[in-house]
Amino acid sequence: MTYLDFAGRAMTSLAAALLLFVTPAQAETTKPPCRTQQDLIRLGGSLSHVASKIDAGKLVTVVAIGSSSTAGAGATSPATSYPSRLAVELQQQFPKARFNVINQGVNGEEVPEMLRRFDEAVIANKPDLVLWQLGTNSLIRDHQMGDRGASIRSGLEKIRNAGADAVLIDPQYAPKVIAKPLAPQMVDFIAEVSKAENVGLFRRFEVMKHWSEVEGIPFDAFVIADGLHMNDWGYSCMAHSLGVGIAEAVQRPIVAAKAVATKTAAPAVLAP
Repeated sequence: MTYLDFAGRAMTSLAAALLLFVTPAQAETTKPPCRTQQDLIRLGGSLSHVASKIDAGKLVTVVAIGSSSTAGAGATSPATSYPSRLAVELQQQFPKARFNVINQGVNGEEVPEMLRRFDEAVIANKPDLVLWQLGTNSLIRDHQMGDRGASIRSGLEKIRNAGADAVLIDPQYAPKVIAKPLAPQMVDFIAEVSKAENVGLFRRFEVMKHWSEVEGIPFDAFVIADGLHMNDWGYSCMAHSLGVGIAEAVQRPIVAAKAVATKTAAPAVLAP
C-alpha cells in the first residue's frame, strides 16, 4: 500500500466518523417547531387556587393522574414524559414561583381504576392543581363513557373538596384513536362534562389534530410506531401548550381585576 492509498483510506474513515458525530445534531434540527394556538390551548375554567398560591409565594403542587400517556409510555425517559416537561414549562412561565409536579399515571387504566386510587394517589398529595387525563383506553377498548359521568363527577368533587383546581385532558389525536368511529363523541363527552362541572379542559385532541392537519406534521414526528403513544417531541410540545394554557388561566383573573380597577379609577381622576 502506498502512502497515498493509506492517507486516502484514513481520510475516508475520518469523514465517516465525523458524519456519525454530527448526525444527532442534524437530526435535532429536523424536529418541527412547537407552536401554540391560543384558541386551542385556552382551558376555559379559572385556576384561582393556583393563582392565589403563586401570588402568596407558596409551593404549587400539581398532580397528573391518568393512564399510559401520563405515565410516559413512548418517552425515552421519565424526564421526557409530559408531567416532567410541564414542570420545566411552568417554571419558565413563572420564574419566581415554585412547582412540584407529581406523576400518577398508570398504564392501561380507565376512569374506575383511577377513581379507586384517587384518595391515595391524588388527595393525599394535597394538590393545588389536578390534571386528569382520561378517555383514551375506554375508546380503544370500545367501552362506553356515558355511564361514567357519575364517576368523573365524583372525582371532581373530591378535587374541589380538597381545595384544588382541576383540568381534564381528552384523548390524543393518533392513528389508533382516530380509527375509532366514536372518537369525536368521546371528545365531545369530555368537553360537556368539563363545561357542566365548570372545570378547565386541555383539548389535546384538537391541539394534536392541528399539528397534523394544519401544520402538516407527519404522525411519526410526534407518535411512536405503535400508532398511539407520543414520543419525546410530542410530550414536550403538549407540555409547552398546556403550560401556556395554565399561565393564561392563572393570569386571567389578575388581568380582569386590573381592567375593572382602571375603569373604576378613571372617573375619579376626571372629577372636578
